[in-house]
Amino acid sequence: MNYSKLASHATTTTIALRKSFLSHRFLARSLPQRSLATTTTTTTPTSITSPPAPSSLNRRIILPCRHTTLPLRGQPQIRCSSTTPQSSQAEMSLNTNSKKHKVTVIGSGNWGTAISKIVAENAAEHSDIFHETVEMWVFEEKVEVPKRGMHFKSSNPLCQGPQNLTDVINGLHENVKYLPDIPLPKNLHANPSLEDAVRDSSILIFNVPHQFIIRICDQLQGKILPYARGISCIKGVDVTEEGVSLFSETIGKKLGIYCGSLSGANIANEVAKELWCETTIGYDPPHLDSKAPTPTEGSPSQSQEDLSFEHKDSSGQYSKVKLRPLPNDYPPIDHGLLKALFHRPYFHVRLVSDVAGVALGGALKNIIAVAAGFVDGLGWGDNAKAAVMRVGLLEMVKFGSQFFANSIDTKTFTEESAGVADLITSCSGGRNFRCAKLSVQRGAPIEEIERQELNGQKLQGTLTAAEVNKFLKNQGVEKDYPLFTAVYRILQGQMRVEDLPSFIEPKL
Repeated sequence: MNYSKLASHATTTTIALRKSFLSHRFLARSLPQRSLATTTTTTTPTSITSPPAPSSLNRRIILPCRHTTLPLRGQPQIRCSSTTPQSSQAEMSLNTNSKKHKVTVIGSGNWGTAISKIVAENAAEHSDIFHETVEMWVFEEKVEVPKRGMHFKSSNPLCQGPQNLTDVINGLHENVKYLPDIPLPKNLHANPSLEDAVRDSSILIFNVPHQFIIRICDQLQGKILPYARGISCIKGVDVTEEGVSLFSETIGKKLGIYCGSLSGANIANEVAKELWCETTIGYDPPHLDSKAPTPTEGSPSQSQEDLSFEHKDSSGQYSKVKLRPLPNDYPPIDHGLLKALFHRPYFHVRLVSDVAGVALGGALKNIIAVAAGFVDGLGWGDNAKAAVMRVGLLEMVKFGSQFFANSIDTKTFTEESAGVADLITSCSGGRNFRCAKLSVQRGAPIEEIERQELNGQKLQGTLTAAEVNKFLKNQGVEKDYPLFTAVYRILQGQMRVEDLPSFIEPKL
């Protein structure tokens, strides 16, 4: 008998079982109680014990066959038994994860803090999977606690004059500047050091204005775990001489990691107040995750036995980035784990594999929201906004089909929160809509409105409009996207808002 082949087959089979088992386990936790009971009694073991610490000297792989334990020189031992029930065999062989995922959120603005709140709540509830403390990187600045704030006490040193924002967040558990009057979990730690915040984190959540992400990635190079995985909450596109790419892909290329995307109809203040909504996460798990040995040292060291493999990027081509597999000491980062990390009773998560569709929908809808704000500022009403949304949705679908045809599923735009739902919300009450509306009403440049109204935060629609227009011009297809083009020209003072209806009307 060829024992080497048997051991190899056993390893592959067991890893597949373990990933399937853990994925089902994480998904089951987010179901209502009645569904959870049904699922548990029919498909999974009735009890899950704490995983034993793995030993590289005495590792066993369970196979359903009639042979006895076979000690193999230089190979793991293989125990085969016909008396152990298959479910028990799966449980015994799957409980091998000795490491928990450490999570870091990069960004602490309005949306970044709201996402950090969600992630910290779930990390505390799933302490068998995640480190309980969640790091949130904060760009340090001086703030004063408002006297009318929920935590203001004149006797508290943090309420006496300007203080570091991180000290206020950690001391009062409130982001008084960007998300005031919202209590934050005590296991959320604000960290002014980007390098320290990401140290040894296997899950990185990017949530900063997109004009800063390139610089942040430059600072992170060589500072993160080589097998870390990312989720981008950034709504924008990256335009270079090579073309247009998504920020999830830009992050991946810059840092040499795999990065998914989160987007949806999620106004940050409503999410923070725990008002029910949906979101979409696009994540296509790298197929070799959890097959590599764990490095013996912390970040950014790596094992000499680490593997690398190819994966396709958002254009459908094989990426130049050679990913490092996630070591099998960690629970697999798949749809089930991401649902455990992000899903809350008030924040429902839908998982899809269409990363490009989720990211692109979140970027393009901001341009359309600016157009909706323009027409609403003129007092043209809901009918005009509906017309803008209809044309805008068509241009979103066309853009995705034309430039990301190999990787995008256009149904994401029409069926997911990251598409039409986000478009409706953004054209009704998002910051791009509000600032564009006020710009028309006050007769002021939108940049001035941004400074007056957003408390230091940035608009994404204006930047995305300029970047997309630059790309469309280079491609020679500017006229095929009249709404995107009109928004750019209005922002540049080259066109009046009143001329928008005739400009976007189809030409015979």
